[in-house]
Order: sequence, then structure tokens, then C-alpha cells
Amino acid sequence: MTDKELFGAAVKAAAYSYSPYSHFRVGAAIMATDGRIFTGCNIENASYSLTNCAERTAVFKAVSEGVIKFKAIAIAGSSDNDFTKPCTPCGACLQVLSEFCGDDLVVILSNGWFKLSDFLPVRFGSESLK
Repeated sequence: MTDKELFGAAVKAAAYSYSPYSHFRVGAAIMATDGRIFTGCNIENASYSLTNCAERTAVFKAVSEGVIKFKAIAIAGSSDNDFTKPCTPCGACLQVLSEFCGDDLVVILSNGWFKLSDFLPVRFGSESLK
């Protein structure tokens, strides 16, 4: 799957967003190392702190199906169907991604691709607990 196709899957996932409060729809598509794709969307809640981001929805969906190794994630977000503006992952999503992905995870946004380490150069991980 190309970067463009993975980003297209993220845009498609945004259509399922439940965002009645922010009206900002986000979709994510994460590719496992075995090539499977898992998608997610943001799911808001009237108690704002209980909202779940698209990236975490995609990761949790994959983990719930036994997949814990990933090589790329695409993220698309928009409040007006213009998915050409980059939508970067929040800190909570970066932390969840760091649990399952190395620094080399490819993060695909509308303006190109990056590595997880570009967003989270110093991480808190299992090694931090020792």
C-alpha cells in the first residue's frame, strides 16, 4: 500500500467520526508489520476528557485483535472537508504509539511523512519503569 493509499484510508475513516462538539473529524489508518490495515476515528463525549482520538482508536482496535507491531500510520483531520492541512497526533496518541512502535514508525500527514521520533524525541517507555 502506498503512502497516498494509506492517507486515503485515513480520510475515509474520518467519515465515521463522532464529533458533535468540536466538529473536527479525524481519521487514522495504521498499517501492521504484516500489512493489515486498521482504521479509527475520533469519538467525542460530552465529558470532553473522555474523548478518544482516531489514532488511539485504530491502535486499540488492532491490539484488541492481537496485533501489536506497526510500520506506518496516516492521520487526516478537518472541520470543513479540506484534508490538505496537516493534522498532527496529540501527546496522548504519541505516547500510545510509542508503546507499540519504534522511533522509525512512519507518520503520514497531508504534507508528507515523518518518523515518530520527529514528534516524540524522548519517550517514556517500559525501560523507564526499571
